[in-house]
Amino acid sequence: MRTLLLGAAALLAVAMPITAPRAQPTEIRIAVRTDVSSIDPHYHAYIPNRAISRHIFDSLTAASPRGEVLPGLASSWKLVADDVWEFTLRDAAFHDGSKLTAEDVAFTFVRAPDVPNSPSSYRTFMKSIEAVEVIDPRTVRIRTKGPAPTLLVDIESIAILSKNAAEGRSTSDFNAGRAAIGTGPYRFIEWQAGSRLVLERNPAYWGGAEPWPRVIFRPIANDGARVAAMLSGDVDMIEGVPGVDRAKLAAAPNLAVHEADAFRIIYLQMDSARDTSPGLKDNAGNPLARNPFKDARVRQAISLAINREGLAERLLSGQAKPAAQYVPNYVPGASPNLKPLPFDADRARTLMREAGWADGFQLGLAGSNDRYPNDAQVAQAIGQMLARIGVKVDVQTMPASQLFSRGSRLEFSAILSGWVGNGEPSSTLVSLMATFDPAKGMGASNRGRWSNAAYDTALESALRTMDEPKRLALYGQAAEIAIADMGMIPVYFTINTWATRKDLTYVARGDETSLAMGLRPR
Repeated sequence: MRTLLLGAAALLAVAMPITAPRAQPTEIRIAVRTDVSSIDPHYHAYIPNRAISRHIFDSLTAASPRGEVLPGLASSWKLVADDVWEFTLRDAAFHDGSKLTAEDVAFTFVRAPDVPNSPSSYRTFMKSIEAVEVIDPRTVRIRTKGPAPTLLVDIESIAILSKNAAEGRSTSDFNAGRAAIGTGPYRFIEWQAGSRLVLERNPAYWGGAEPWPRVIFRPIANDGARVAAMLSGDVDMIEGVPGVDRAKLAAAPNLAVHEADAFRIIYLQMDSARDTSPGLKDNAGNPLARNPFKDARVRQAISLAINREGLAERLLSGQAKPAAQYVPNYVPGASPNLKPLPFDADRARTLMREAGWADGFQLGLAGSNDRYPNDAQVAQAIGQMLARIGVKVDVQTMPASQLFSRGSRLEFSAILSGWVGNGEPSSTLVSLMATFDPAKGMGASNRGRWSNAAYDTALESALRTMDEPKRLALYGQAAEIAIADMGMIPVYFTINTWATRKDLTYVARGDETSLAMGLRPR
């Protein structure tokens, strides 16, 4: 096959006229759906922030586009004991020229879980860590709270900082660039919130210099405006290609489309903990004296009332897949026993009647309008679906930054939102549905405060099980418990789509991040 391909290449070389190669651009312009909420890599566990963080900072481990663990700032590691991991640091330098040492790693792991006012803490990724020990300048040990099979995946989310640059500095210092000193392939230049974020190539990067001298990220929330910018040549790449525009962009002679199944789950989270909840009213508009979401039958009825196939095929133009559980079925650790959840309005009405809510109630449903494909329209469509079973929905959409911060303050009774996993089920199962416990790093984004002892037991057992087949089976068991109780309603998984100039290629990622490091001349 290699010989045949080389022969074909030779024939093409003879047949095609010789032309000068296109000059490499001095800058790459990438249009993203959502601006970052901060340059501080530990402020907010949020995909737009994580994407930019990966340019400026590195972590001990890295992730492939499909979630496999790769070496990062740690060139190697070994398990010294069941609860001790030893990492050897590579020879790397920060952007200010100072050398990376184990002291920087130890400082980072103290700072990361306790950044003030974090809307979604990185503590969830450090739940298993007991202590970080400096052995010598190039060796660090992480002691865990018992066996920690997911440690290598978890720490990929923890950006390593320069102790000298970041100690005593606040999130605002990162936003201004004073503390944004990493070891990454790009240096931070400026951030004009809502307008642009500028990075420049780090020529001394340990992994080799990137091809693009300068990268400019432009937040363009409106789908039509983002597509227009791509078609006009104002940008070189866009993320979040809408399904309705995919064929048009793919057919454009000067453009290319790149896709990957996503780890992103779009879900409906309900306040199932409080006796009364702020967005629930009776049909006369009076606050409800009791919370219907505390009854699993009501939660199951809401799930049955959602037509996932209709959302995926019609509203999202095929750029989504109905969800059976909380991680995609192809991910190791997904339950093989769970199938895509059915649409059954009749059964939903029966469950509502059995739960004592035959006449329904009124619900305030909060969702974003600038974060996920057609997010506001999906919220409205779900509101209309729930009306068929007697739940009158007041849909309230807002910028994602407001949704997350207000949701963390428990201002809503129901939230339609999304979460991107990392190819390992623990991220989603721990963050979204474990019983809320900030001290343990559990349930950091469980804004409905659902709690189930059997679920927690299965999940915590998985997090301590080094035997991989047994651990994966425990993840599946936890998912089955959650689906039976409908602690959180899975709606669909997204399909990630990017568009670029034809002379560029992009390695599409399941984690949804748009990285200049994945963009190359074709």
